[in-house]
Amino acid sequence: MERSGGEVSAMGSRVSSDSDAAAGEDRLSGLPDDVLVLILLRLHTAAAAARTSILSRRWRRLWAILPELHFAVAPEPASTRAILESHEAALRFLYVVTLGAAPDSVAAWLPAAARRLSGRLVFINKYAAKEGGEEEDEDEDEAAAQGGAFELPCFGNATAFYLDLGFLGVAMPPAGIFARLTELCLFQIRFHGPCELGDAISSPRCPCLQKLLIFSVRGLNNLAIHSGSLLRVSLRDLRGLRQLTIVAPVLEDLAVSDLCGWRQLTIVAPVLENLVVSDCFIYDWNQPVASISAPQLVCLNWRDPNDPSSVDLGKMERVQWLSTSSFLVYGPDNLAVAHNRGCIRLLERFKVMGGLNLTLDYIGEIENCAYLMDDMTVLPDIAFLNLNVLTYGHAFGASAFHVLMMCSGIRRLKLRFKAPTDSEVYSPCFRHKVHVHQVAFVVSKQTGRLRNCR
Repeated sequence: MERSGGEVSAMGSRVSSDSDAAAGEDRLSGLPDDVLVLILLRLHTAAAAARTSILSRRWRRLWAILPELHFAVAPEPASTRAILESHEAALRFLYVVTLGAAPDSVAAWLPAAARRLSGRLVFINKYAAKEGGEEEDEDEDEAAAQGGAFELPCFGNATAFYLDLGFLGVAMPPAGIFARLTELCLFQIRFHGPCELGDAISSPRCPCLQKLLIFSVRGLNNLAIHSGSLLRVSLRDLRGLRQLTIVAPVLEDLAVSDLCGWRQLTIVAPVLENLVVSDCFIYDWNQPVASISAPQLVCLNWRDPNDPSSVDLGKMERVQWLSTSSFLVYGPDNLAVAHNRGCIRLLERFKVMGGLNLTLDYIGEIENCAYLMDDMTVLPDIAFLNLNVLTYGHAFGASAFHVLMMCSGIRRLKLRFKAPTDSEVYSPCFRHKVHVHQVAFVVSKQTGRLRNCR
């Protein structure tokens, strides 16, 4: 049945009218709050989320119930504080980046963040790096020391902190409990004030702390941590630290490195399994004191002097993997002999182990230097050997063979060159110079012969 032209025209008008109505309808605003919040979170910044409030009355306060706020570059301190104070929901994540902030500007908004936060805080204060050498860095540190500090408020509901402050001055709160804090990461901070960091992060005030990372921190003279919850601790480049004490009954992993200048190290960790102590007092002329109680230790990485008159490693009967400081193949004087002695003591202490990580170090010039490999007379009975060689262009065959002669029971050998170098490698297969980085060998259980696995 054919339609008349008038009917078709009227029908087209109705369709056009319906389309216009659909186009004008705000279906997005009709979605539930939970869905709209997910949409706003995809905008990634608090500023972009806040700008949606101009869309309609429905959107006006949606940003205020977001569980996360991201300030890629934070606004003025007063504006940041106002945003946090007007926010209506608990924050599970707060991300703030500032550019060269002063202590007083941080103090203007951080207490408001403490009241809102119930999850993770990431606060990064970027500063313009200056060209120059070490002297300018020291001047910059001195200037930072004179720049004052802000007091870190007590975040009673926070679960994790990541603070990278560009050496801003920080004073720990003298009171308050970080009741839910499980993870604390501190980078480039200068501590001020009478309250010690150790007091603030020990169990009475941090009962749930499990992970602690502190890198490139200044102003710590004494760090004493007594924690019944810590599982992992990593400390690096704490310039000026003189005493470090860690008493942690459930601690499993501990790494301390680049703490040059310390005087005393005390560790009481009855279930500790992995311990790294590296470059902490190797350049210090004063004899430091170290006392380690870790009877369940499995992996020991000790790259510092080991003088039994001042270093007490306690009972370590379960150690299965050992890494030592480098062994100098050639040495110009008694200092080289003394350096090697600490490595030799560790090699002689452990009789049977799973694996050994050993580094042979050639100094640049070996003319008029004594050959020191004969001082190494015994190695633990091991199944795996990682042999690192720093050759500086010297032939290494004699020193490597000296080590292998004492490792008749190894099942796997990994030979690693820590710096690319052209070295002469002699084997039944080739007698020419090759560019070697890493070679691994395995002893066949069936034939007992060495085979290359890499």
